[in-house]
Amino acid sequence: MTEQISKLKEGKVRFQGMIDTVRDKKNIQFVILRDFSGKIQVTVDKVAHPEVGEVFAHLLTGSTVLVEGELVKSEYVKMGGQEVLADKVEVTSTAEVYPIGPESNIDQRIDYRWLDLRQEKNHLLFKVQTLFTNAMREFLLDKDFIEIHTPKLIGTASESGSEVFQVKYFDTFAYLAQSPQFYKQMAMSGGFGRIFECGPVFRAEKSHSKKHATEFTGFDLEFSNIESFEDVMKLEEELLTYALKKVSEKYGEEIKATFGVDVVVPTLPFPRIKLCDLYNELEKRYGYTCPEEEKDDLTTEAEKLCGQFAKDAYNHEFLFVTDYGARKRAFYHMRKDGVPQGYDLIWKGVEITTGAQREHRYDILKKQAEEKGLAKDVEFYLQFFKYGCPPHGGFGLGLDRITMNLLELPNIKESMFIFRGPERITP
Repeated sequence: MTEQISKLKEGKVRFQGMIDTVRDKKNIQFVILRDFSGKIQVTVDKVAHPEVGEVFAHLLTGSTVLVEGELVKSEYVKMGGQEVLADKVEVTSTAEVYPIGPESNIDQRIDYRWLDLRQEKNHLLFKVQTLFTNAMREFLLDKDFIEIHTPKLIGTASESGSEVFQVKYFDTFAYLAQSPQFYKQMAMSGGFGRIFECGPVFRAEKSHSKKHATEFTGFDLEFSNIESFEDVMKLEEELLTYALKKVSEKYGEEIKATFGVDVVVPTLPFPRIKLCDLYNELEKRYGYTCPEEEKDDLTTEAEKLCGQFAKDAYNHEFLFVTDYGARKRAFYHMRKDGVPQGYDLIWKGVEITTGAQREHRYDILKKQAEEKGLAKDVEFYLQFFKYGCPPHGGFGLGLDRITMNLLELPNIKESMFIFRGPERITP
């Protein structure tokens, strides 16, 4: 609406919008109408058009109208330097008093998420997320990646032994996929070479942290003929840098004004550090001592400290952490001298990616699945590797967590269109 009107010359216009505010004075009204593209001021001369003023006087925020009037330029109007002098108005829907406001807590706002989404900051948030996603697609398509869409109903319980939702499936049971991992690798065996997917991911985790959800949107990719997991890290750092540059160019100023956040386009390459060296640095710099039994994985506290460490040591927002212990890594990660050939990527103290070179050799993969007690569960998956499969690797990103980090929101609930958690299955 406003974008289209801004391109018009002065003259007669007819358009629709939602009421944002009404300022009612003795002989004049100032009505701010909005739609997805922005806001415009509608001015009503109550002396010349009392019937129009009467309509607006009884409408609440959220009501929608069809307005006819004269578009004029005005240096006194902040919104685009133009306003519409209304002579006709038709009410297309009425609204009640809002049950929430911007000051309501996030759980109250999710109860009325469709109203909460009307905030301008939320419109900007999803424009940013859309651009970020499209930029990643653009980057990968330019490198001859193929987009696929894998099943979310699967017949086997898990890729890791836990954290899946069971659903009734005719006379048996199925499970909601916790990642497209197995099917991404099937595509490698199928000769697709380079693939990505953007779609829903389900995790049956009873976690109430700021970064977890039981359903979220994942952006996953996999590609063949790699030499090491360094190839995977290189692709990811280039992908994220490309996307952040696009966001900075189009929305950087708006993000700064709305969220108070500078969009930093990172330098390449991202810093890398082995897990054992990271713990040594965290103890030396910040006095953090990791319990001995946890040193083969990244603890929550250490993950948070990574944000500060990356800034202090490398003047960077991102940090690749490598050389984890095999205990907490997936069975399908390739190992070299017993060390999983993978990484976590930490951004601003939050883990956003687990990536790796995959084990593509059938006998070794089967053995590693047996070690985790998963051989029976992943029997169908192991078949993908019996007939030859090239060396490959990949990673997955959570778009909602990326958005939360990018805009430095307090909780992932703020960055999802509708949040799903252990106690949240509506609206």
